[in-house]
Amino acid sequence: MMLLATLDGNLHDPNSPLIRVDDLGVLRGEGVFETLLVVSGQVRDLSEHLARLQVSAHLSDMTTPPIAAWHRGIDAVLTAWREPAEMVLRLTATRGSETGAQPTCFVTGTQVPEKIRQQREGISVLTLDRGHSGAAAATLPWLLTGVKSISYAVNMSALRYARAHGADDALFVGTDGHVLEGATAAVVVARGDTLITPPEDGILPSITVRRLFHHAALDGWTTEESPLTRTDLIAADGVWLVSSVRLLAPVTSIDSGKIRISSDHDRLLGLLRQN
Repeated sequence: MMLLATLDGNLHDPNSPLIRVDDLGVLRGEGVFETLLVVSGQVRDLSEHLARLQVSAHLSDMTTPPIAAWHRGIDAVLTAWREPAEMVLRLTATRGSETGAQPTCFVTGTQVPEKIRQQREGISVLTLDRGHSGAAAATLPWLLTGVKSISYAVNMSALRYARAHGADDALFVGTDGHVLEGATAAVVVARGDTLITPPEDGILPSITVRRLFHHAALDGWTTEESPLTRTDLIAADGVWLVSSVRLLAPVTSIDSGKIRISSDHDRLLGLLRQN
């Protein structure tokens, strides 16, 4: 089941055309998006995702509608959703037609795919060289490394490569040996009673990591941003890929080598699920 709404609050048949063939989102992958989890009708971290969408649009030199317009589309999907399961809410804005000045914006709602639910139980990763360091990418804004862009061809290629080589997901590492991020997720490790995530240089800032760190700090954990290497991950007490819908996926192997699953996994997942 998929629901589709435009920002005027109207629902549309998801099987009917909505995007023009000359839309720059189709022709050149120009656009931004956000993916959110809806639990029991409540959208998690909505204001944070809307704010990041605006930042992504700004960094991409795009003009997007005001937040109130997005709320109309979101409310239309939430009202029409009748399934008991969790929902994936996706907000998309493309640059629009080559000949027009208005972006193409819409909201979709679907069930969480079963394969995503399964990855919450454990995931194997393959490390891949990203071709630059995070620090270098931070000085090259045209790479859009801090933008949630719909141009995901490289990320999807990395996933296909990882799966062709026996892993579930890809984990990007910089040319300086520092861990960056997963193909579609952030990275968190546990070292004793400390949770660590890589610095935000050259990667997408993670809203879900911020949520986890907030609740973990209240629960007595120390949290920090610090460079991590592949060796650090192997030696850690726990490693996770963290994202809005997948939540907290424990990494069970890196480059075919088994690693430990943290005994605190359920505790941390419980913290992440808090409102």
